[in-house]
Amino acid sequence: PGLGPVICAGIIAEIGDIHRFPNDSALAKFSGLTWREHQSGEFEADTTPLTKTGNAYLRYYLIQAANSVRQYEPEYREFYSRKFRESKTHYHRRALVLTARKLVRMVDALLRSNQLYLPKGQRRNLA
Repeated sequence: PGLGPVICAGIIAEIGDIHRFPNDSALAKFSGLTWREHQSGEFEADTTPLTKTGNAYLRYYLIQAANSVRQYEPEYREFYSRKFRESKTHYHRRALVLTARKLVRMVDALLRSNQLYLPKGQRRNLA
């Protein structure tokens, strides 16, 4: 969805065999698209930084892909806009990373099922 061959090849190359990850959360953690937890007793921080552990190249490819996808896909554009409005600080960056996290779920599902991406309107026509 709005991704070129370089970004797609980079994502696939950095992931390798998708079956080495038990689920999409493990893939997100591998790419560093998870947040640190800051809590003490009853206190929980509102904003927490990304862990940035994991594969920096994959994180870069996924964030660039999310930035492109939000421009072409209405579902991702709406998701990005909603997260942009909900964010308290670093609006664009936080919304973009959350969009990349959503993209990880889609990439994981597509690679596991060995299918090509079809826009939402075309999915129903094939069933």
